[in-house]
Amino acid sequence: MNAIAQPVIRRLPETLVNQIAAGEVVERPASAVKELVENALDAGATRIDVTIRDGGRALISIVDDGRGMTPDELKIAVERHATSKLPDEDLFHITTLGFRGEALPSIGSVSRMAITSRPQGAEEAWRIEIEGGRVFEPKPAPGGPGTTVEVRDLFYSTPARLKFLRSARAESGAVADVLNRLAMAHPNVGFSLTDDGREKLRLSAAQGELLDLRLKRLGGIMGREFQENALAIDAEREGFRLTGYAGVPTLNRGNAMMQFLFVNGRPVRDKQLIGAVRGAYQDFLARDRHPLLALFLECEARAVDVNVHPAKSEVRFREPGIVRGLIVSALKHALAEAGHRASTTVSSAALGAFRPSQLPDTRQASFSGGYAYRPPPPPAPGLAERSYEWQRPDGFAPAARPSYDPGPASGDHVDPETGEVTRAERPLTEYPLGAARAQLHATYIVAQTEDGIVIVDQHAAHERLVYETMKREMEKGGVPRQGLLIPEIVELDERDAERLVERAADLEKLGLVVEAFGPGAVAVRETPALLGEVDARALIRDLADELEALGNTFSLQEKLEEVCGTMACHGSVRAGRRLNTDEMNALLRQMEATPHSGQCNHGRPTYVELKLADIEKLFGRR
Repeated sequence: MNAIAQPVIRRLPETLVNQIAAGEVVERPASAVKELVENALDAGATRIDVTIRDGGRALISIVDDGRGMTPDELKIAVERHATSKLPDEDLFHITTLGFRGEALPSIGSVSRMAITSRPQGAEEAWRIEIEGGRVFEPKPAPGGPGTTVEVRDLFYSTPARLKFLRSARAESGAVADVLNRLAMAHPNVGFSLTDDGREKLRLSAAQGELLDLRLKRLGGIMGREFQENALAIDAEREGFRLTGYAGVPTLNRGNAMMQFLFVNGRPVRDKQLIGAVRGAYQDFLARDRHPLLALFLECEARAVDVNVHPAKSEVRFREPGIVRGLIVSALKHALAEAGHRASTTVSSAALGAFRPSQLPDTRQASFSGGYAYRPPPPPAPGLAERSYEWQRPDGFAPAARPSYDPGPASGDHVDPETGEVTRAERPLTEYPLGAARAQLHATYIVAQTEDGIVIVDQHAAHERLVYETMKREMEKGGVPRQGLLIPEIVELDERDAERLVERAADLEKLGLVVEAFGPGAVAVRETPALLGEVDARALIRDLADELEALGNTFSLQEKLEEVCGTMACHGSVRAGRRLNTDEMNALLRQMEATPHSGQCNHGRPTYVELKLADIEKLFGRR
């Protein structure tokens, strides 16, 4: 009987080692583009031009005007773990995008790569070629200052990898996504992308104040609608600074593709940061809707570990709780200051619905490379600003938002010594949301302002008002309750009944008193007073569904807020209820005095404002 051969430990060939490294670093053409563009940024480039063919399989060409390399530096650059980006050899003090020294040899091991480089001030350029890991000697070559990297036949030496690539269109979209993310973080650098001879992206470098540059760059990538409806973010906490822009809640999407997070200029996909964003918006959006935003976190290099993943797309913070708290508080602060502002796309879409069918082609290139609908130009903004004095939350300085001071009006009394103005009774049309004129379909309130009309969804608006009232009552110690003359017995699934009873103490803070009533049933003894007459049976069943959906993934306070939103929906003025003029005007005034009243708890707009000038254009009067 033959003896079983014992395995022999041996070193892997250098070529195979590089191919294994390539599998970690270069997952697809977009991964190679990311590594090479990051190298160009680290080299101080102010202009980066990317060209691809066949989704990056046939060709990836990246031209930059950075520092460039000498022939000796070219030879070292294509060796494994060779880098210029760790001067003090400290992996906990990384200030560049790249630092591993694996990108060039890894890409060269699975492609036919050539690098042409000329240092700034040098008289000639040099070119080095790598084919399937085999490195040739540098040679003189024509070329301007900077570096050009050409990658041809990606994965030709590892054909199995080619089978896992997607279509050329999908790979091109991934390249565009990578380039867009890097461009967002570097608005002072110009970028272009040419795909199979067609220019897909061109972003010019700009000079000026960083926040302004970022908003302009974000508008060029995420769309004009985001630029017009973005709230500025600028906050600091214990060595961390968060800047960027976040969209108002009514500008939302069905997925999180329009959420971009950066740490020290590095695009990252971090579950913790995404969770913080969801926590900040939970009061304003349904769980299946997502806000649009781009946030830039800056911190001392030692406070974050960027060496967690070979692709450097994940990070780990030394103090994750501080980072999460900073994101949540900064976003909530910005949303509170936005008052009842709603997205301009709401009124734009409404005006677009009235326009004649012969419309010009108003499509624009979308982020994914396809096409998206571009709404007609929005009406002039200003409703949220004009109402600021009515709705400003306590604790926020007026200077934090554009202030609105209408000044003395006719009939007002101005004290000649103090300058104080005593307001006279004013026409309701001078209020930001105007005077109620009609109710349509027992659902929509039509109000007249001085320069237009406002259409309000009465249920959505009142739902937000009830919700904000319940939150204030909770902060004071609990929502006032009203007892039922006869307890309402609600039969449920046995597990649903158990969940409700387990949360009985929490529900009591919201004004809802329930107790067990045998297997699979609960007795409702008290309901929140501010809900008035409420269908307790329907409310209990919705709450049971809500608690089941929430599970154990949310904190206690977040669960209470979700439940609070469900209860507010049941206590709101329903669509189909007829209101008199006084009731309609009272609802409008309460909206003006309530923060976040521009959208309901699910992120839908509560009102649409149509400017008179835009309406006149529809009828050819202008």
